[in-house]
Formats: sequence, C-alpha cells, structure tokens
Amino acid sequence: MLSKIGRIALRWSRPIEGTPKTVTVSREADGYSVCFSCADVPVDPLPPTGQQTGIDVGLASFATLSNGEHICNPRWYRTAERRLKTAQRRVSRRKKGSHRRRKAVTLLAKAHLEVQRQRQDFHHKEGLKLLQQHDTIYLEDVQVANMVRNHRLAKSISDASWAQFRAILEAKAVYAGRRVVAVPPAYTSQDCSGCGERVRKSLSVRTHICPNPECGLVLDRDENAARNIERAGQALRGAVA
Repeated sequence: MLSKIGRIALRWSRPIEGTPKTVTVSREADGYSVCFSCADVPVDPLPPTGQQTGIDVGLASFATLSNGEHICNPRWYRTAERRLKTAQRRVSRRKKGSHRRRKAVTLLAKAHLEVQRQRQDFHHKEGLKLLQQHDTIYLEDVQVANMVRNHRLAKSISDASWAQFRAILEAKAVYAGRRVVAVPPAYTSQDCSGCGERVRKSLSVRTHICPNPECGLVLDRDENAARNIERAGQALRGAVA
C-alpha cells in the first residue's frame, strides 16, 4: 500500500529484509521499478579468508589486484556505441510530435537502459567475487569528477563507472562483514612498490621500471600501483589503530 497511490502489484526480485522505511518508485524506459529502503537489515557475514588486496582501477583493465590478477574491462558503452548512434539517428529523422518519433525515443531509451544494467550487473558480480576472496580491500579514493575533464578519456572513464563500482562494493562489504578502505591516490602509479623511489611516467607508459640499481623492479604499471595502494591502506589502518 503506497501513500496517495494505493495498492499496486509487484514482481519481487527478492524478499524484503529488515523494516521498510521508504519506497522509491521510478519510471524507466521499459516500465516502473520500486526500491525499498529498510532499517535493521541483518548482517550476513562471509567466512573469513585471511586475505587482503589492493585494487588499482584503470581503462586497459577495469581493475588490477596487488597479486597481479586483472579484471577485464567489458566496455559496455563502447560495444553498444554503433547501435546507440543508429537509434539516435532514427530519432533525429522522425518528425517532432509524431507517434513514430515517440516510438523511436522509447527504443533509444531502452538501448541506453540495457547498457546501464549490463554495467551495473558486472559491478555487482565482480564486487561479490572480490569480497568472497578477501577480508579487506584497499582502493584509491579517485575523484572521478575531476578525471572526466580530460575530454579524450571522459567517455571511457564514464563507461567504466568506477564511482558506481566503489559504492556497490562498499555497500556489499557492510552486509558481508568485510572492510573496504579508500586511500589517497597521490603517486601510487609513480612510486616504486619495491623500494619507494619515485619514477615519473606518463599515462602511455604501461610498464614500471625502477632505475634504482639496488632494486631494478620491472612490473606492470597497474600492478605496481595496486601494491602501493595495499601498502598505503595497511599503513592507514595502522595509523588509525
């Protein structure tokens, strides 16, 4: 029973847990969706693994773990871009106010909604995998709003949607009894994870090569950053403790 609306029929995606407090009804391209915000949701902790990892998000790979594992970037928008452009041109050719234009607009909105849901589903599944394998996850506190000012990378950054992934990961971590720690991103890609020497490199340089003869570490740039993120997160937790 909804205030000022009354009773409506719902198709439940899963049972409600906790006490419903607010209900949000959203109109989408293919119908309506209802979201319940609940209080006192019981925690369902995952069994401890004794493992922790650092994560460096990127564009070549969606994410790189400190153990060298890569999560591929599916590039949902890039994959669907040609189809979306075709749908957009169809809208532009239709006469404004016509039934055919309204139909074309609906088809375009559904195409964008499909990409959005594919990306969200990917984030949910990869986030759950990471939480099942690690007790603590360290990641960069990246400011996406500043990064998308780079017009050459803005579309790819928006397609990866790191902010959404982080929000989903943090929400799942609370429910699963895990810990997600955000660390400052400064120099995580520049510093050597072996000896700490700062090695300046542009975005086009994908391999970290330490010039220190006592170190000489040669490592994938993103894996080097992930190791630095993990170490910085551990230091941060130690400082807080």
